[in-house]
This record gives sequence, C-alpha cells and structure tokens, in this order.
Amino acid sequence: MDNPLRRLDLNLLVTLNALLVEHNVTRAAERLHLSQPTVSVQLARLRDFFNDPLLLPGPRGMRPTARADELRAPLRQALAALEQAVLPSSPFDPSLAQQTWRIAAFDYSEFTVLLPALAGLRRLAPATRLSVVQAAPSQVARKAEQGDIDLAFLTEAEAPPELRRRALFREHYVLASRVGHPGLTRRPTLEQFCQLDYVIASPDGGGFHGVTDIALAELGMARRVALSVPHFLFLGAVLASTDLVAMMPSRLVAGNDALQVAEPPIEVPGFEMVMLWPERVHRDPAHQWLREQIASAV
Repeated sequence: MDNPLRRLDLNLLVTLNALLVEHNVTRAAERLHLSQPTVSVQLARLRDFFNDPLLLPGPRGMRPTARADELRAPLRQALAALEQAVLPSSPFDPSLAQQTWRIAAFDYSEFTVLLPALAGLRRLAPATRLSVVQAAPSQVARKAEQGDIDLAFLTEAEAPPELRRRALFREHYVLASRVGHPGLTRRPTLEQFCQLDYVIASPDGGGFHGVTDIALAELGMARRVALSVPHFLFLGAVLASTDLVAMMPSRLVAGNDALQVAEPPIEVPGFEMVMLWPERVHRDPAHQWLREQIASAV
C-alpha cells in the first residue's frame, strides 16, 4: 500500500499549519522566517498534494476550504507529537518515575543482585514497578529485542553476544552443609569429599552432573549425588535439615547461620555474573539510572 507521507516533504505541513493560523501568506512567511515567494511556492505544492485549494482569497485575507478545516485539528496534534518525539530526552527524576521494568532473573540472581538493590530502588523511585520473569538463556536476546524484557542477569558463559553487558561480580563455590555436620568437622580430603552425599541444583531440571563432577572426572574421581533440585534457595533448605552437602555459590551461603562452609579440596571453576540489556534502551535515561543503581548495590 502506498504511504502518502513518502510523497510529501513534512516541512510543508509546518507551512500549512502556519497558513491555517494566519490566513495570510505574508504573515505566515514572517512566522516561519521564510520569504513570501517561498511560502507561495509551498502552498502551491500543498494544493497539488491534497488536490484542494486549501485557502481561497477573501475580503480579509484568505479563508480555508472545508478540506483545510478538516485538516486543522489533526495537523496541529500531529505536529505537536512530532515535536515531542524529536525533543532531547528530559533528565530522569526517579522520585516522579512510574516505569514498569521487566527483568529476567533466576533464583540465584534474584537473591544476589535484585535483593541488595531493592531497598534503594523502593526508596528512590517509589512509584516504579519491577516485574521479575524467568527466561531460558537461549530466549533472552529475542525477548529483549522484542521488548518483553528490559534487563537480564546471566553468567558470562550464558550471555548472548548481541546484547549490551556489564560485569557485576565474580562468584566462587564453597562446600556447604548444616552446622555440626558429623562428616565435616574439618576440611575434608579429596577422598572424604567424594564420599559425602550431595544435593545439586539443576536449573534445567533433574540433572545429576555439574562443574564439580567435571573437575573430579579430570582427576579420575567421582562423587555421590543423591538429590537434584531446580532452585538454589530450596537447596539451602535441604542442607539445613539433612546431612546432605552441596557445592554452593558463596553469596548464597553468606549470613546463613544454619549452614557452615569449607573450602573444597579441589579447584572448581567459578563464574562471572553479568547484567544484559538490548540496544533499544541503552541510551534511555531511566534505564541508565536503573543499571547504575543495581551495579552500585552489588
């Protein structure tokens, strides 16, 4: 379908608006800081485009045709909207903001990234809202570009390359158990480490193999994984109430008086947590403020 705007210089609409206000070519030219002949030429082009004389000679200047009267209100509204669209962004005032931000996060990043930032966000921007959703790493880039999410938190290894990113922190694993666990009165040897019964967090569901098992396999060893759960936070509750142990990200265990931690007798690679966002919001003042608040909180 033909778009008529492609055949029209939008500056002509500014001229038409001035003519409909002044009803006089000379005064419209003064209003637009143009010469009278230039406005006359533009009026001729407008008449050709709309196939209507638009303004006719009258006893007191020019009088608009019925078509021009129809154009008056929608033209004024359209020009006002265009002017607003091209104006520079105004400074972001969090105290007045009413944005709803959609954030993709799993339980680990909810606890270690969003929770530390939440109090500050509520204090500084009390009328804003956060919608926390879950999205598989493979879906994050598409959902971000489509506008379904504004921000996401993933490990560096999971982060899609097409999104903007900012590193937040590095995480390492510790051996966690309930306080007073009979098998962990001291740091275990590698053989003792493998003889413990483990619970593992498997976000994909049902897995019994993780980075610890990869590190052990390189040494020709294996451990016993008795339970697989989908969430790290439930894993913590399991540890507190059983004799199962787990390799846990250190930030999830810090401050939990029900658990004790020890350094494992094997080096297990940690991970880097990154904040991700699409190009469409990179320069948005509100989004920039949100990113800074979260980064400073963690």
